[in-house]
Amino acid sequence: MTQPPLATTFAALADPTRLAIVERLLQGEATVADLAAPFDLTQPAISRHLKVLEQAGLIETRIDGSARPRRLRPEAIDSLWSWLDQLRRRMEANYTRLDALLDELQANEED
Repeated sequence: MTQPPLATTFAALADPTRLAIVERLLQGEATVADLAAPFDLTQPAISRHLKVLEQAGLIETRIDGSARPRRLRPEAIDSLWSWLDQLRRRMEANYTRLDALLDELQANEED
């Protein structure tokens, strides 16, 4: 499965209900009824949230007879970690350059 763009993934996670569903799925797979239990939402409403998460590539459905438990897709989480790690490294490089510039300016003031 091709991973959707990160904007789609972050948009899916921006909704508090969907984020809570992902947090619940960190504990392991769950059925729609399990996922709907903590919310004051109908199962069809939860199913719509699950569809968004699935389209974003964050979760998948496992077929187990008549049950359709959902689970996180580790590769989707890995791609988020990878992007965040790249962002962190770029920011650290920017701060390193800024520190060097500030050190240079301070040294010039002392001269």
